[in-house]
This record gives sequence, C-alpha cells and structure tokens, in this order.
Amino acid sequence: MMQRKACFEKIAEIRNGAVVVPTYSSAFEWHRVDPHPLNFVSVGAMGQASSHALGLALGMPHHRIIVLDGDGSLLMNLSSLVTIANAAPDNLVHFVVENGTYEANGGHPIPGRERIDFAGLARAAGYAEARSFDGLNRFASELPELLEMPGPVFAALRVEAGDAPPLAYDYEWLHSPDRRREFRDAIRPILEAGAAGT
Repeated sequence: MMQRKACFEKIAEIRNGAVVVPTYSSAFEWHRVDPHPLNFVSVGAMGQASSHALGLALGMPHHRIIVLDGDGSLLMNLSSLVTIANAAPDNLVHFVVENGTYEANGGHPIPGRERIDFAGLARAAGYAEARSFDGLNRFASELPELLEMPGPVFAALRVEAGDAPPLAYDYEWLHSPDRRREFRDAIRPILEAGAAGT
C-alpha cells in the first residue's frame, strides 16, 4: 500500500507545467507538495473535480490536465467517466486516490470498498488507458508513460487513508480573489498560445 504524499511527490517531479485539479483531501496534500499557480483547486462541490478537469482539457486541448480525484468524490459523479470517455480529451490524466473512505467527511467507508475496481469502471466507460497501482516503485516507473500517452488516461492509486483535513475550508490559497487571479494569469499565456496555434 502506498502513501498519498509519496505518490504526489512523484507526480510533482515530472508535472512539467501541467494544470492540476486536486479535490478535498488531495487538495490539502497537493498544496503542501506543490503549491503552484496552475493548481485549480476543486473544493466546495464534491465530485466535480473530474468535470472541472474535463472542461479545462477541452478548453486547452494542447496542454496537459491532471485531476487528483478521490474515490468518494468520484462515486458522487460516476457518470463523469462516461462523459470524459465520450469527449475523449487526449490531454487528460485522471488519478483517483483510492483509500476506501470519505476522508473529508470523517473517514466513513465508501460503499463496496473491498470489491470496487475503479480502473475497471474507467476501462468499461471507454478511457484510452486505465491502470491500478498499489506499489510506489511500479507507479514511479510507469508514471512518465501515463503522463505522455494520449488520453483520457486513468490511474487508481491504492493508498492508506490519511488524517482527515480541517473542516474549515476558509484558507486563503483555496478561494481568495488573489488565488483566482493568480490562476487566471497563469493560464492566460497557455490560452493565447493555443489560440495562436502554437
């Protein structure tokens, strides 16, 4: 079993300017690992990270978009797997942190946590590639390929449950006007380059 922070550190090492969409517990952990202007934090609408990432992927088709979803969050918007597969953005990489709990809501177990196969669901929905990982060495070894192959790509990261995050979501780095402005300013050159066809 892996640690979420260790997985995120591997992603951060080869992020290479990608837009990252983390949600809830993953957002808190990701912020500690890689606080960056191109982080689009999806907190406040549980389950919507995959949909937000799809919109960004379609709007910036020449730029890599990474979503750091949770298993509980994905269960709240499971239809997004079919929607993403149907839209088929080849620049989207969908990581699901699979710890078997609704971590942000007190650590309650998700339904079917001993049986569910998230990668299997993504594969059946029509993702171009879907894999599961429970060992850090294999994940680190295959990660560069996952981030380069045409998507949509899905990877379930089986990790140990961490400590529940603070329940007060009023942190400046989450939703402040300065934070929104910082993200907008960071994606502007990406959008302009895309519009210019470069």
